[in-house]
Amino acid sequence: MPTPKKGPRLAPSPAHERLMLANMATSLFQNGQITTTLPKAKRLRPLAERLITFAKRGDLHSRRRVMRVIRNKSVVHILFTQIAEQMEQREGGYTRIVKIAPRVGDNAPAAIIELVTEPVAKKAVVKEAEAATKVVEEEAPAVETEAAEAAEAAEAPVEETAAAEAEAPAEEAAEAEKAE
Repeated sequence: MPTPKKGPRLAPSPAHERLMLANMATSLFQNGQITTTLPKAKRLRPLAERLITFAKRGDLHSRRRVMRVIRNKSVVHILFTQIAEQMEQREGGYTRIVKIAPRVGDNAPAAIIELVTEPVAKKAVVKEAEAATKVVEEEAPAVETEAAEAAEAAEAPVEETAAAEAEAPAEEAAEAEKAE
């Protein structure tokens, strides 16, 4: 028997695990959030996000692929009409897993997996980044001109001292001739 790639199985057989994950995804889309164990929530997240991505495409082929997993047509309709519209601006990260207190009966680590329904605040972040870029661009020419002026100021005394040194031997020679 091949070893599972994503850790131990959640059910006795792969088919039962697929059905269990499909049922949890159906409940998630129906209710918006479900309470389950942490390993089940972690295994459900990629499946649910993939199904939401198919729903965002909205074509017939995507609907049929979702129907292979979620057998309830009303839940598929909710997924394609309501949930896909809510997630239209979001680029991934459609679900959130929140750890809660362990389950009372067997002390298993429990978690709530829920759909993220808050609007994306991406535009504010982009505006802040653009404003910061403008400030840097405005400061950059000022810094460059200050650096150029400082370089010119540093070069000017060197040129003056070089010219003065070149004149100094000529003056000394002239003074020496006068003295003789």
